Amino acid sequence: MTDHLQQARDDLEEAAKSADDDVRDDIRETTDAFSDYVMSDTQPDHALLDERLNTLRQVSQQADGNTETKVESAIETLENYRETIDQA
Repeated sequence: MTDHLQQARDDLEEAAKSADDDVRDDIRETTDAFSDYVMSDTQPDHALLDERLNTLRQVSQQADGNTETKVESAIETLENYRETIDQA
């Protein structure tokens, strides 16, 4: 469970390093949220994941190069994680 969130967080940290200013804040905000989940016993539910995934999809459309690659990797990891959690 947290392996997926950790991997997504790691990908997003890498993405933030090469991101333009206009998307860096969105990436860092999402990275911080996943850091909180990794460090606590709280799991994001479908609604929270959907919100974060929507943000990352928008970032992916605005990004290029390594930033886009890392964001897309995080999206794929989170989509796989989302399939493992129960819907409310």
